[in-house]
Amino acid sequence: MNRLTHLVLAIAAIAIIPHSAFAHVGIGATASFIAGLEHPFSGLDHIAAMVAVGLWAALKGGRALWLWPVAFVSAMLCGGALGMAYVAVPFVEPGILASVVVLGLLVALAADLPLPVGAAIIAMFAIFHGHAHGTEVAETMNGAKYMAGFALSTAMLHLAGIAAALSLAHQGRTTAIRATGAACVVLGLALAVGVV
Repeated sequence: MNRLTHLVLAIAAIAIIPHSAFAHVGIGATASFIAGLEHPFSGLDHIAAMVAVGLWAALKGGRALWLWPVAFVSAMLCGGALGMAYVAVPFVEPGILASVVVLGLLVALAADLPLPVGAAIIAMFAIFHGHAHGTEVAETMNGAKYMAGFALSTAMLHLAGIAAALSLAHQGRTTAIRATGAACVVLGLALAVGVV
């Protein structure tokens, strides 16, 4: 196996370590960069949605490889700012669960949407993810450090999805990428009905 495959496997191993199903609200410390860095790995919903963005970006290719992850991280930070400012956003939890299902479905179907449409879908879901975490952040500089850590981990999960998809595509295994998207759909539905 090459180094990229080892990296993807290591990230996947971290992702499947048992965690609580939801990485929010009010779970864990939110007052440091390290806490923010760790937080996305504490909920299956976040891991699945963020990796799905990377998988879908890799399936799309071209500018989507950087634009879609940047759209997610940027919108997530905006959602976090709304949460920190106590601006209400309706349907945050359902929106997060929907993100796992919808993004997984887009990967499973290898949906080839126009770049701006894909970015808009991704950004909409990212606002929910960011808001959930912004509402639990301390209104201090430590809160900003927490969000910086969270943004970095999110980008790393996007990169893990991209790396996994590019590696699988290089091996001619695009069916495995799409199957991973289908697994996200199943996970999202299981989380929604409380099975997981």
